Amino acid sequence: MVETIQPVQRLVRTYAVVAVGTVVALAVLQAVDASLATSHAWGHALIVAVFAVLLPLRLRAARAGRRSGLRAVGIISGVLVAVNVVEASIPGFLPTWMRLEMVGVALLMVAIVSLVIRAAMRTRRSVSAISAVDDR
Repeated sequence: MVETIQPVQRLVRTYAVVAVGTVVALAVLQAVDASLATSHAWGHALIVAVFAVLLPLRLRAARAGRRSGLRAVGIISGVLVAVNVVEASIPGFLPTWMRLEMVGVALLMVAIVSLVIRAAMRTRRSVSAISAVDDR
């Protein structure tokens, strides 16, 4: 299962970098132009930062061979797709630059969900093949 998780791991790392970059950008904007670092933007960025910590932790469980870790990465990523798309589509809720960042994150999460599904299917096929051999 570890080989199938490597692409997911790269995307999760990318998400973590984007999350940290978002917080750094907000800090800079707070000093330069506070209107681009709204309280809604800070709230969103903090939630993004929490998931940037949570996803690698769950991915570590998946790398250890626990299917629950892989399932959690897929579920969290799916929720992040929905939340980012909904929040990005609310007019005036967040600054334009953050709305664009959210669309990028949603696309990143779609890729993670796709790879998690693929990894789960490969794992399921492997288990089925092993069971079929054992039954002989």
